[in-house]
This record gives sequence, structure tokens and C-alpha cells, in this order.
Amino acid sequence: MNDEFLISEIEDNTAIITINRPPVNPLNSQVFKELSAVFRELDEDDRVKAIILTGSGEKAFVAGADINEMAGLDLVGINKMNKVSRSVYTQIENSTKPVIAAINGLALGGGFELALACDLRICSEKAKFAFPEVGLGIIPGGGGTQRLQKIVGQGIAKELLYFGEMFDAFRAQELHIVNKVVPVNEVLSAAKEWAAKLTQKPPIALQMMKVAVNAGSNTDIETGLTIESSCFGNAFSTEDRKEGLTAFVEKRKPVYSGR
Repeated sequence: MNDEFLISEIEDNTAIITINRPPVNPLNSQVFKELSAVFRELDEDDRVKAIILTGSGEKAFVAGADINEMAGLDLVGINKMNKVSRSVYTQIENSTKPVIAAINGLALGGGFELALACDLRICSEKAKFAFPEVGLGIIPGGGGTQRLQKIVGQGIAKELLYFGEMFDAFRAQELHIVNKVVPVNEVLSAAKEWAAKLTQKPPIALQMMKVAVNAGSNTDIETGLTIESSCFGNAFSTEDRKEGLTAFVEKRKPVYSGR
């Protein structure tokens, strides 16, 4: 995978995607185009069982959108860029593989939205988070107002969005925005450790679990239970289910085929 702003590698069934626009890795149209393409490829790559998304260097995961690009756009242009960004975040959120954000520094604005689109989030103890858009006379446009409140609740979401103030890794963990806080030099290794565990799980069951959680969170409880039931049936019909139950009875470690 040869990209202008992404570094992509596959290591032990885990894809590691690094956004590489130092020093703060801002998102622009080309980055979104490359992210869309690489996630499309990874969804089709049977070697890949888990994905890690991170930023280059220690200063930033992604410190927002590229303001220089945005400043030169009219309403038609910004609406087009906004449509693309929202589409990419949704694509990442609905990837068939579990996605871990390894947040190595600043996660601001669009970078914060990118992290929220991932399934799991591990961050450096020096990471900082904010939705600073209100200070620029705009609001988050990549799903931040929606995904944030589903994690922290509406009241806290409004506090973070209205004031736009920066907060640290431990506040993010307290609010359940991140799953784990680790020392600066352990962010990627911690993400790899989690990814390695996920690669040992039955991939279809993980995929169905993700569909059930994501789709169910956007509807009422009865519809959510119907979605869960359908996903349960899909997982139960797999060869991996037979292998998992057989291995349990035989008291051995299961070997999953992804079928």
C-alpha cells in the first residue's frame, strides 16, 4: 500500500495504519481518500484480523482537520469535504475488523472524531483531547456531536462541546472515552497486545458482535434485540461455532478458520 500520507504495514494478522503528516498529522482531503481506500482493502484482506490506527511521532494522533485547506473553501466545498469525512468515519466505524485507536498525543476536532469512530481507544498519559471548533465559529461536522454523547451522555457532551476546552488522558478515561491509559512509549505496544488477543478470536463472531452493538445503539431496545438475535444466528451457523464448542468439550484451544 503506497500512500502519500499513510504508512501501512501488516504484522502478525494486524494492520497498523499510521497517519504521517508531521508534526501534528492534520486531516485533509487526500488523507480521507487514502483512509477510505486502505480500509476498503483491509476489509477484503483475509490475513488481517485486527486494525490499529495511530499518528506519527509523539506530539499528535491527529490535531484536527487541515485549517489551511478549510479556510480556502466556500460552502459548496466545505459541504463536500464534510460529506467525505463523515463517510470515512462511518466506514471505519463499520469496518468488518475491530479497530483500535492508539492515541499517541493530541486528538483534537476531526482527530477526536476519528478516534471515536474506532472500536477501542488506548492513549498515552500525555494525550490531550478537545473539540475546539466553537472557538473557530463552527461545530464538529464528522459525527463528534453524535458519537461523543453516546459515550459520555448528553450533559457531559454539551459541556465538552460548548466550552471546547482541552482535557487530559485521565479525564478521558474517567469519562470512558478511552479504554486504557499507558506511558508514552507503550501506546503502540499496548495496542498491539490487544490486537494480538483479538486475532485469536473467531472473526465472524467479532464481526457479528460489532454489528449488534453498533446497529443496536442507534435504535430502540426491541429493535436492538431483534438485530442481536439475527447476529446471534449468523454466528451460530458458522464452522467456528462448531470448533469453539468442540474445543471446549475436548478441553483444548480452538483453532478458528473464519468460516
